Amino acid sequence: MANIVKIKDFLDKLNSLNLVTEYDLLGRENDIIENVTFDSRAVTKNTLFVCKGISFKAEYLADSVKSGATFYISQQKYDVPNIPFIIVSDIRVAMAYIGGVFYDECWKALNMTAVTGTKGKSTTCYYLRAIIDNYMASLNKMPCGIASTIDIYDGVESKESHNTTPEALDLHFHLNRAVNSGITYFISEASSQAFKYHRLLNLRFNVGIFLNISEDHISPIEHPDFEDYFASKRIMFEQTDTACINMDLEHYEEVYNGALASKNIVKFSAKNPEADVFGYNIKKENDRIYFNVKTKDFDELFYITVQGPAMYNVENALAAIAAARVYNIPVEIIKEGLEHAASAGRMDVFKSNDGVITVIVDYAHNKLSFEKLYEAVNMDYPDYDIYTVFGCPGSKAITRRKDLGLLAGQHSNRVYLCVEDPNFEKFEDICDEIAAYIDEDKCPIKVIEDRGLALKEAISDATRKTVILVTGKGNETRNKYGTEYIDCPSDLENAERYVTEYNMTH
Repeated sequence: MANIVKIKDFLDKLNSLNLVTEYDLLGRENDIIENVTFDSRAVTKNTLFVCKGISFKAEYLADSVKSGATFYISQQKYDVPNIPFIIVSDIRVAMAYIGGVFYDECWKALNMTAVTGTKGKSTTCYYLRAIIDNYMASLNKMPCGIASTIDIYDGVESKESHNTTPEALDLHFHLNRAVNSGITYFISEASSQAFKYHRLLNLRFNVGIFLNISEDHISPIEHPDFEDYFASKRIMFEQTDTACINMDLEHYEEVYNGALASKNIVKFSAKNPEADVFGYNIKKENDRIYFNVKTKDFDELFYITVQGPAMYNVENALAAIAAARVYNIPVEIIKEGLEHAASAGRMDVFKSNDGVITVIVDYAHNKLSFEKLYEAVNMDYPDYDIYTVFGCPGSKAITRRKDLGLLAGQHSNRVYLCVEDPNFEKFEDICDEIAAYIDEDKCPIKVIEDRGLALKEAISDATRKTVILVTGKGNETRNKYGTEYIDCPSDLENAERYVTEYNMTH
């Protein structure tokens, strides 16, 4: 933060938005604020503490005052004497603007890209990141910043993510770090929840990518129905200069009509030659997918390296190419970037020495990604048994239990249900619900909470050539139980370990 921020600056901004319902600055409107947080553990001297969340307790505010908070903003008033406060009508909307005030709307110094869709967001982010990193390296400048499901990089640190899109204050914190580090490009994976709950409010994107749409995140605490989910994603266009949209997606007309809110539209497709970025002559050889890309400026042969059956990654690559062209990145730089692009936990393949076992680790976690995964595996491994190792999260995305249970039962010879962020639900209850949709007569089920042991059991059960799909967690190293994140080996680590063990005994 380069600017000096006073308590009155927050009041002025929130008043201008008609968010303030009550306030008392106690004559300290010129006090300087040196830190902003909603985490009582992160409070330092002269902190603005933001009271947010349905589980917020008054003692969090009391603890923050003891640690150095001198001002708070909340949706309700608390009995804390001698502390200036502002009460607002919507704390989530307010947070987006609080971050903008404190960090001086630093995002304006960045080339901002948002990527949304039901599947492929992370892969597209990493394809585009590889292109931009290659471009920045050619200019001897800092690599691209990112906030994705997999990790966050802001020029100061790289760490594993807990959310697809960080809370508004956290995101502004990372954007500020990026600017101060000399980063000029930043990519944010943009979830429907991020738009619905205003984590991305008060930002504008140079480029907004819309990949696809399918029913997901339907639950009492997320989206009540598909239309709410779909509408939340389309909010991106209202904050976007150039929308890059997939012509091949379902509900294309609705997406296109939403994209009209942007200043410009760039269409990409692997089927429609009228697209601005058209991919064709798609073929796979060994671990590479080759395809031509035609635009008004060039017609070139590209390739991406994939370790597993991932023909659908061409769509993600076309999205990245479309965004890169909006940024006027030279085609040779784009090609080189894609050739070196990788995202750990996306279609990583581990094969046994005798060719019997093939383990594929992928982040597939919803109906659309499961459909695409099984489609690809059935195409590339037609004579193999398919075992699926997966779980569903607790307290959210309830419809996945039916969708994934039905798909796994339909396409698998065996299913192994394991833990995946149970949150506040019991692991056994989640598995019971999934199992109800799997035809156990045709597809045997085993319930093994530990993800590594579930994979080990699947490998042990294989009697012929078998593809074992381990989905949902990829390279993540934690499971969420309640409010705690419990460390665990990643699916990649488990796959390497247990395939190695198999090789040593066969």
